Amino acid sequence: MQGQSNSRIAEHDDEIFDKWHEECGVFAIFGHPEAAHVTYYALYALQHRGQESAGIASIDGGKLYHHRGMGLISEAFHGEEQIRKLKGHAAVGHVRYSTTGSSEIANAQPLVFGFRQGNLALAHNGNLINAQQLHDLLERQGSIFQSTSDTEVVAHLIARSHYDSIVENIRQSMSMVKGAYAFCILTDDKLVALRDPLGLRPMALGRLGDAYVVASETCAFDTVGAEFIRDIEPGEMIVIDANGLQSSFFGGKTRKALCTFEYIYFARPDSDIDGYNVHAIRKKFGKLLAQEHPADADVVIGVPDSSISAAIGYAEESGIPYEIGLIKNKYIGRTFIQPSQELRSLGVRLKLNAVRAIVEGKRVVMVDDSIVRGTTSGRLVKLLRDAGAVEVHVRISSPPVTHPCFYGIDTSTSGELIAATKTIPEICEFIGADSLEFLRLDTLLGAFGESAGENNYCNACFHGQYPTEVYEDTSKYVLER
Repeated sequence: MQGQSNSRIAEHDDEIFDKWHEECGVFAIFGHPEAAHVTYYALYALQHRGQESAGIASIDGGKLYHHRGMGLISEAFHGEEQIRKLKGHAAVGHVRYSTTGSSEIANAQPLVFGFRQGNLALAHNGNLINAQQLHDLLERQGSIFQSTSDTEVVAHLIARSHYDSIVENIRQSMSMVKGAYAFCILTDDKLVALRDPLGLRPMALGRLGDAYVVASETCAFDTVGAEFIRDIEPGEMIVIDANGLQSSFFGGKTRKALCTFEYIYFARPDSDIDGYNVHAIRKKFGKLLAQEHPADADVVIGVPDSSISAAIGYAEESGIPYEIGLIKNKYIGRTFIQPSQELRSLGVRLKLNAVRAIVEGKRVVMVDDSIVRGTTSGRLVKLLRDAGAVEVHVRISSPPVTHPCFYGIDTSTSGELIAATKTIPEICEFIGADSLEFLRLDTLLGAFGESAGENNYCNACFHGQYPTEVYEDTSKYVLER
């Protein structure tokens, strides 16, 4: 299963943007009379984390209701009537971008099951690095799988656990699972939320009136009017039922290793993760980038949307005016018809357009958050030159990405990562820029303050030092340099 995920950049029809894709987004609520409606609106706030499928499951008096569909939330749910059918005071929702398993309705979440202890609905953000090993073991023991999602492995582990308490069955099952995850599990009378022991994926706890809510990002709380309480701690299991909230920890004590790319690219700017506002951190990245790699230029622009904050920071620090030099067409989906390579090369113009009045005759600093394959950067540099920019200086608010991710981010093999095969001057020549610079890793980490060092974050994609054992042959993904 994990092995299926590492060529998805090349497989997608839409090769216009070679960014890493978001993982998934989860939201859950317990104790609200309109739980499904609240979840539906919350998922819109998390839509940036997954656009392949969406779903909601709810519980009402021991009866499980659910609906899942492909595409955006507006495509997966067709009108009020479908939401109204999801009865109950507790619900769990999910938006998906497939990092393990194919893009099909069988893999859409939440996954729902019925077994001897009642109903289960599971929603998961992340990736279980030992899922294939557990899958093979469970199959040998007689389990029959209905999907290729690693989330289903957890359901089978729970069903096979021997404790009388569903909570203990979940605890025991999760102790066998390795990797990155933020899990929401809905039972007939409980909501269980778990964050992996390294805290690789974000997860937050909030309150909406008398109801508790859990989400991948705090922006979902703002959308539904919930109050943020705190981040769920790495290795923490929260159980919410009619008696309130109970917290405990599972697994051994380990270091924290939140994915740095949550701040660099994935999360929405209005979210707060582990005590840091995403927009504020990105602005710091931009300021530090300007200090480390100044440019003699007339205007600073950012690549929409995730790089705008860093571009503002770069402009403020450098004293070079910030302008909106690239406009994004928000009404183009992730994929569109590209009948020929010639037309495919024009695809970037469907999604982004340069503002000629801003860049014509100007020396431009283009700030972006990352470079994966380099194709996007090259197309954007050409777009700016075609609009009259006399110089284009590219500044990247993260270090070069040289290694694949095994923790739930849609990544590629090292052979597809341009920084794994080319030097910075070679990348600069490839994308056609006048200059190219990346933010150093130690500088990036300095944005979090003196108390936040390398050990608090996962930066494996920058240097290949993974915070966990990797349960497969990485040689087919990682190039010798």
